[in-house]
Amino acid sequence: MTQPKRIAVTGAAGQICYSMLYRIAAGEIYGPNQPVRLQLLEITPALGVLEAVKMELDDCAFPLLDSVVCTDDAKVALEGVDAALFVGAKPRGPGMERSDLIADNGKIFSILGKTLNEVGSSDVKVCVVGNPANTNAYILKANAPAINPRNITALTRLDHNRALTQLAHKTGSRIDQIKKMIIWGNHSTTQVPDITFATVDGKDAPSLVDESWAMNDFIPTVAKRGAAVIDARGSSSAASAANAVIDHMASWEKGTDAGDWVSMAVPSDGSYGIEEGLIYSVPVTCSNGDYTIISDLKPTDAMREKMKASEKELLDEKNTVADLI
Repeated sequence: MTQPKRIAVTGAAGQICYSMLYRIAAGEIYGPNQPVRLQLLEITPALGVLEAVKMELDDCAFPLLDSVVCTDDAKVALEGVDAALFVGAKPRGPGMERSDLIADNGKIFSILGKTLNEVGSSDVKVCVVGNPANTNAYILKANAPAINPRNITALTRLDHNRALTQLAHKTGSRIDQIKKMIIWGNHSTTQVPDITFATVDGKDAPSLVDESWAMNDFIPTVAKRGAAVIDARGSSSAASAANAVIDHMASWEKGTDAGDWVSMAVPSDGSYGIEEGLIYSVPVTCSNGDYTIISDLKPTDAMREKMKASEKELLDEKNTVADLI
């Protein structure tokens, strides 16, 4: 068999990772012929729980799981990795402003970026999950100049998947019948789920639904779905977030389906008038382990207005952490 792929995962004892690690070990990112080595990072007080996670991974007897490293040392976790999944982040607490959360997590991702820069492979593929994901990825990128900046991404695949499901329910269709969904912008309530270019079983999606539903029901339902999950279960999305990380990385590695694209938050190349370098969600196609931004679409005026509002939020967040970049 080939050499194992090294995958770093932060916050590895948390709920998202508990739903995700076993699927990675089963081959759902790289396929059935590629062994993996998991390099798991946690804060010191959680190492006991992390060791229990390792015990369960061992007890699953995954043929593709070469080894598991548990550590509270970021250098050990990030050394020589092919992929780095930054799941761990400080949660927003009672009375905490979003700006406070951004500043606190910004310090964490500044340190992680410097560490990845020191010990990581220049071609490592990064997916930032911990919120605020886009800005955390931006900070990490700024502090890791030796890493290919194209490879530092943030997760909006969960929003993409949520949007697919909402449209499928509305139109009475199957998920696999829907193509070309888009999530523009920030992974926040300013995100812009967009069905303008989507098709449902080959038919234009906008022709199948009322415009009022698309603007006034669909967009806020997707954008606020995370809060709805918290209200319903008392904690944030775990299994669906884990699934989205798997989808994000698998599409990046294996490629997107012909005639379709996926949403990824990637460094802006200036397309759609978005400031270059911002980590901004756009539609992409993937092949040969790389992605290409779909840059020639013509969003409606209403969508462009929302896209710029999401960009403004990201610029405001960038200003909040200016001392870290």
